[in-house]
Amino acid sequence: MTEPVIYDRIPVVVELEARETYWFCQCGRSDTQPFCDGRHKGSGLGPLKWTADTTRKAAFCLCKHTGNAPFCDGSHRRV
Repeated sequence: MTEPVIYDRIPVVVELEARETYWFCQCGRSDTQPFCDGRHKGSGLGPLKWTADTTRKAAFCLCKHTGNAPFCDGSHRRV
């Protein structure tokens, strides 16, 4: 399995819009974190398509090791 690049060891808080679709970067190479900008090509990792169910703020993972993508689950404390 291909390992993602750790973009940062803290999450980023994102304002989500209900029914909006987001493409979460799983490779860690995107310059538009936490979202995909296409830099994953050739990495073996692709983005995660995700649709918000409600309008709210959420902490998105930037270490790319969460077990609950796209959300932070505290994995950054051990990577």
